Amino acid sequence: MSVPEVAESFTGEVSRVTLGATKDSGGTRTSTVTVGGARNMVYGGSRQDTGEKPVIAMDVLDSEPQDWPQVLAEPYKDVLDKPGEWAKKCVDELGADLICLKFEGIHPDKANKDASHAVKVTEEVLKAVGVPLVLWGCGNDEKDNQVMPKVSEAAKGENCLIGTVTEDNYKALTAIALADGHNLITEAPLDINIAKQVNILASDMGFPLKRIVTFQATGALGYGIEYAYSIQERQRLAALGGDKMMTMPVICDVGYESWRAKEAQLADAPGWGAVQDRGPMWEAATAICLLQAGVDIIRMRHPRAVATVKNFINQIWSSQ
Repeated sequence: MSVPEVAESFTGEVSRVTLGATKDSGGTRTSTVTVGGARNMVYGGSRQDTGEKPVIAMDVLDSEPQDWPQVLAEPYKDVLDKPGEWAKKCVDELGADLICLKFEGIHPDKANKDASHAVKVTEEVLKAVGVPLVLWGCGNDEKDNQVMPKVSEAAKGENCLIGTVTEDNYKALTAIALADGHNLITEAPLDINIAKQVNILASDMGFPLKRIVTFQATGALGYGIEYAYSIQERQRLAALGGDKMMTMPVICDVGYESWRAKEAQLADAPGWGAVQDRGPMWEAATAICLLQAGVDIIRMRHPRAVATVKNFINQIWSSQ
């Protein structure tokens, strides 16, 4: 499948952000990943307008998940309690471009683990793989403000992508990301105006716009995908229209949202088809939909879904 030649004219473009630092840049990564750079909508303009190829960040949790359905946990059954080995499996066997280390275990309502645990896991994963890391907090503002600065320091010099920061809780992590040389994820609840405001707030603290990746809350297939798509598309159009506060590459959380859907995980529903197929299909369909709106980094979980989406990306962006 090739990208059709369609003439369009835009004044702006999506910023390019490079993640990871090799030895020459003071880090220990064996590779880097660059995202962004689009000067048109997906399928629009010349091949040179498509920018960098989208990438997949596979999720690795800091502690063994207790709420994953069996069909999702099965491929990782031997490594779910070993984040380093889990990350290595994702890279070496499943083709992950990035590892997203999600610190669910530090959440007060879950395992409530402390900063020393998070630092240990961060160091373990950094040692296990050479790809760049995404370091993603638990979503509890108070706990993230306690733990994520320690995580950031443990990965200092590695040029990670760290987050997320919101309109109400951006100061601590923005300052730490700036001090430790990381890139920043700014978060908004599917709202263009709030997304822009968070970017402005981070910029006002001296954080470079060219080191920001934005995250709009992701809606899965059947659970808000139409609205999520429209917001991502509007953000891309704003960037191409020259709005400097909207020019950032975009990350979305497809894996978590897709596997929350009952259609993806409910085993006792024979009329819906085999549960072993439904979940990966739900995740892949959600990812492919959002890729066509202009998303740059996709967080994913199931190996079969990852393989399907990588095949799609390689066909559409084969000229890059």
